[in-house]
Amino acid sequence: MRIHFSNLVPSPLLETNYGDSEVWGRDFSVSGTQKVLVSAASGKGKTTLLNIIIGRRSDYVGRVSVDGHSPLEMSGFEKSILLSRKISMVHQGLALFDELSLWDNIILKNRLTKHRSDEEIMQMLQRLQLTEQIHQKVKTLSFGQKQRTAIVRALCQPFEFLLLDEPFSHLDDHNTQIAWDLISEELSTHAAGMIITSLGNRRTMSYDAIYNL
Repeated sequence: MRIHFSNLVPSPLLETNYGDSEVWGRDFSVSGTQKVLVSAASGKGKTTLLNIIIGRRSDYVGRVSVDGHSPLEMSGFEKSILLSRKISMVHQGLALFDELSLWDNIILKNRLTKHRSDEEIMQMLQRLQLTEQIHQKVKTLSFGQKQRTAIVRALCQPFEFLLLDEPFSHLDDHNTQIAWDLISEELSTHAAGMIITSLGNRRTMSYDAIYNL
């Protein structure tokens, strides 16, 4: 997969000074198995960038294309295929169902994709130290536990690119490393690429490119 950015600037930033950005107003691509970090302080548009890629935002100038096609020009069917087979995402807000258990949040996704066995899901939960919480309602979990749940859920579908919006913001270094190792293995298994946003660069992680937003 190839995601190409051509002179992209979100409309809310048009009247601001974005000249130092390595993303806004630039022409570049992310493709194949690249691991890319987009680093910026809060309010610089990290979430906006990822939502533009998946077609959730249309208030921008310039162009984003996924394998040559703008998400805004895709049919409903094409968008469905994009988000269920080609791109998986961990949203900053996580988009979990608070009244469902941790397990049901994941299984609900996996029933649609039929991508994982229950045993494989349990193995991921065990690695992320979540097995004791599987029957808890999501609303009772800490935010860090919710982030790890959302990561497992995102890995319960096929993908060519994984988008992660500040997925480790509430995890300590130990749990971040465990989650990072799992994600890296899955990227290798899928021969997939990744765009991850963060407030900063964790030194223990390696990227093919780092863009300051």
